Amino acid sequence: MQSTMQDVPLLVSRILEHGRTIHGKSRVTTWTGEAEPHRRSFAEIGDRAARLAHALHDELGIDGDQRVATLMWNNAEHVEAYFAIPSMGAVLHTLNLRLPAEQLVWIVNHATDRVVIVNGSLLPLLAPLLPHLPTIEHIVVSGPGDRALLSDTEAQVHEYEELIAGRPARYDWPELDERSAAAMCYTSGTTGDPKGVVYSHRSIYLHSMQVNMGESMGLDDEDIALVVVPQFHVNAWGLAHGTFMTGINLLMPDRFLQPGPIAEMIEKERPTYAAAVPTIWQGLLAEVTANPRDLSSLEIVTIGGAACPPSLMEAYDKLGVRLCQAWGMTETSPLGTMAHPPAGLGAEEEWPYRITQGRFPAGVEARLVGPDGDILPWDGTSAGELEVRGPWVAGAYYGGDGGEELRPEDKFSPDGWLRTGDVGVISADGYLTLTDRAKDVIKSGGEWISSVELENALMAHPDVAEAAVVAVPDEKWGERPLAAVVLKEGTGVDYPALRTFLAGTIAKWQLPERWTSISAVPKTSVGKFDKKLIRKQYADGELDVTRL
Repeated sequence: MQSTMQDVPLLVSRILEHGRTIHGKSRVTTWTGEAEPHRRSFAEIGDRAARLAHALHDELGIDGDQRVATLMWNNAEHVEAYFAIPSMGAVLHTLNLRLPAEQLVWIVNHATDRVVIVNGSLLPLLAPLLPHLPTIEHIVVSGPGDRALLSDTEAQVHEYEELIAGRPARYDWPELDERSAAAMCYTSGTTGDPKGVVYSHRSIYLHSMQVNMGESMGLDDEDIALVVVPQFHVNAWGLAHGTFMTGINLLMPDRFLQPGPIAEMIEKERPTYAAAVPTIWQGLLAEVTANPRDLSSLEIVTIGGAACPPSLMEAYDKLGVRLCQAWGMTETSPLGTMAHPPAGLGAEEEWPYRITQGRFPAGVEARLVGPDGDILPWDGTSAGELEVRGPWVAGAYYGGDGGEELRPEDKFSPDGWLRTGDVGVISADGYLTLTDRAKDVIKSGGEWISSVELENALMAHPDVAEAAVVAVPDEKWGERPLAAVVLKEGTGVDYPALRTFLAGTIAKWQLPERWTSISAVPKTSVGKFDKKLIRKQYADGELDVTRL
């Protein structure tokens, strides 16, 4: 028996049209630095997205599922591209502007991008790459920047505003297959070449609905969302699409991502919600500690991309700002879990839930797999590698234009589940606690030591700004932890005191014997700790290591 329901495709264009009409008065505000912020309504965004689609089709020849890349900050024009490109049937390809040049070249060529829309301030990054990007036929430049840098390119150069000017403010969006490609994003390529994840219209639509659920972001049209997480990082965690479903106002920081400007944005624009990786909030905390600003409008902040130290949560609690952990990855669109405690609990009762990675929504199924391939129980103690599946979870990687999809055995199980590479436990009521990345867990004398647990404990010390813990070879135990600490300004190195501090919460056999002080923890392009670099520095003898 079949249902009697209409079969209406779940398309990005439908999200756009809903936001343009139902929530047309909601706004995208782009920070400009010293000048007045630039404000554009959802209705205006919709009109301009249609004009951009006409320009891409009529002027630049985009007439199918060709890839249109963006090399842009978080701003209104980037939001327009987010909707125009997939709605017309092309594929949005957001480029990570923090990747090394050779990875960017590899990604653009692998995706066979035909057009790149770029902010003028990023032309110094793009221009040197162009001789190595033979598939790029058109460059569309938005905002101020040195156009002379493009004088030698064979690609045609267009001005964004001139290109869309005078074109129709409506577009006859095609009825696409909801399973067709809408957007793509490449993993950061920390090991091997980056891998392409291709999101469908259906996956984006369903993910956007989940973003707006109460157990996720749970915002409405009275909220203002400060989107610090880059639009090139897993589609800004779904916020740009999700906000057009519910009319949430967007505050976009453009290139002003330093702690001072962010503090000023919060004080002047009064956002109620924000999203970014922990390092952003650590920097902001140091800024407002030194130069107090009014953060009182902020009610909740989603933290993702890396584990949030409990000490950071406690510090923001004192400021009246609630940090909420989330877990996800490029392959999960990215929403996988969010750490909202069960309703009706007091502050002390909530804490054990808040310091987890959170609970799985209905769209994400999860299981833990032990070293021997056995499925482990959700009992809060059995640790294994996390595997997930769901309608917005990748089932393969992009194999290149005309190539077969890639399903490497270390990334996908034989029955199709995504192998996340994260090790953790799940409680009986579905709260995930990650203890480490599989590649970062320290295997000492046949036992596992969690580098994340050690890092969180270290960063609770008042003199420690950041800390990273990595496994290093040990003749007796196979591996032992090396603690690399970044001390706050004006404090001195006292490794025995730090070790004693750890002994209050960490088992004695897990305490590091090797210690080093560094100026900053190296970060990946999306703000995660780059532990492989610390391990290399140790192996090459570049670190000043004290052994206790």
